[in-house]
Amino acid sequence: MTAPQHSTSFIDQVRSGARRPSFTGRRTRIVATIGPASDDASTLASLGFAGIDVARVAMAHGSIEDCLARIRRVRAALPNIPIMADLPGPKVRSSSFPEGGVVLTEGDTLLVSDAQHFPSSNGSELGVNVDGGVGHLVEGEALIIGDGGVTLKVVTPGEVLTAEVTCGGRVQGRPGITIPAHPMVAENPTPEDLERITALVAEGVEAIAASFVRSAADVDAIRAAIGDPQILLIAKIETREAVEHIDDIVRAADGVMVARGDLGVRCPIEDVPSLQKQIIRAGVRFGRPVITATQMLESMIHNNVPTRAEVTDVANAVLDGTSAVMLSAETAVGQNPTLVVETMSKILRRAEQDFDYVGWGANLGVQEISGDRSSSLRITASITGAGWRAALEEDAAAIIACSHSGTTVRSISRFRPSMPIVAVTKTDFRARQLRMSWGVAEVIVHPSEDSYVLTYAALDRLLDQGLVAPGDVVVVLAGSRDTVHPMTDTVRLLRVQERG
Repeated sequence: MTAPQHSTSFIDQVRSGARRPSFTGRRTRIVATIGPASDDASTLASLGFAGIDVARVAMAHGSIEDCLARIRRVRAALPNIPIMADLPGPKVRSSSFPEGGVVLTEGDTLLVSDAQHFPSSNGSELGVNVDGGVGHLVEGEALIIGDGGVTLKVVTPGEVLTAEVTCGGRVQGRPGITIPAHPMVAENPTPEDLERITALVAEGVEAIAASFVRSAADVDAIRAAIGDPQILLIAKIETREAVEHIDDIVRAADGVMVARGDLGVRCPIEDVPSLQKQIIRAGVRFGRPVITATQMLESMIHNNVPTRAEVTDVANAVLDGTSAVMLSAETAVGQNPTLVVETMSKILRRAEQDFDYVGWGANLGVQEISGDRSSSLRITASITGAGWRAALEEDAAAIIACSHSGTTVRSISRFRPSMPIVAVTKTDFRARQLRMSWGVAEVIVHPSEDSYVLTYAALDRLLDQGLVAPGDVVVVLAGSRDTVHPMTDTVRLLRVQERG
């Protein structure tokens, strides 16, 4: 990483006078997976009250029609919450286990074959939707179910093979099946995902998460299939190949997800904490939101209190700089989804009290966020970096970012400023997307193209809410739209005046 461009005297000066942030709003976003336990209207409303920022719908579970119906229920109950649809990608999955799942015990044996042979799975039979069946597996090879909690070992190979449970546990739904000895070579996007993408674009979701991307070429292919440039494309990092190409993937995508489940079975599990930090840093450095996912509060699927290790894990993700944390089964099938979100919010707020807001931005520096040093994105990075420095020096009460595409907001967000970010944009669709970004305290929708009009509309709202007071300084970031490549090219400091 390029050495920070800020002088030691500047940072020491800011640190010496820095006050603990007075803004008490939560900055780190919560992504909650919506499933059978949470997709009725009353539970969705309670999740919104508890503080979810993004609703995730996993397209791997249920038909396209079922998933679209779930998306519509979310939209009806939570119209201001962005929806992220998660594509399965070229992932091998089991056929469905019965409702409630089954417990596989160490030493049990199962018959394993393709999903056509075993269209449903149970405690003695496992169907796998792998191309060419399982006849290529040899004695001793492992099959890992889900995120690594349950493992089988091939005992007798064949088109219908026998496998022994070497690590037991409960399995439910249609968990992924990982065969570590075999590389992933399937096309991405898959034909099934292309069908899903068509439906999701028509439905108007704000973001689509793409599973098992291995390179920027995968991201480009999925983006071409989406077609609509307004929809955010989130690249899930869950393979060794993706980690090796992380900068190229981040440049090509609109955001990334640290998908620790598959990452932990495709890479040495002891590497996952270091990889998490690497992926978060790369995403934020390039001005992309980063979601940290998998087993964050997993014990709360069945319990009312998380483990101490889970609380520490969530807090460390905040200190790593993650933009968002994701709940999966905890809210999709857990016994008390609302309590999980409330608990997550408390942990995040407490962790944010110890975040090094000055040090993060200083160590980040005004990094290049595109491959071309002369690009409009680099100008945006430089101007928002100047805005961050000005906000620190003047102890600004807020940063107002006027943004049509969202780039200005995401670029200033990467500096993790201690003061709230207020986004001003033109459409409700963009406003929902901007609620996915770290530190955004308020999103204001205003139809004007004039940055001055947008700024004073924001100031009026902030005065009404008590986030600023007369005499406070605010930093305003705005851009040009009359160039070939729109960019953030203006930073202003305003002192809030009494309203006449």
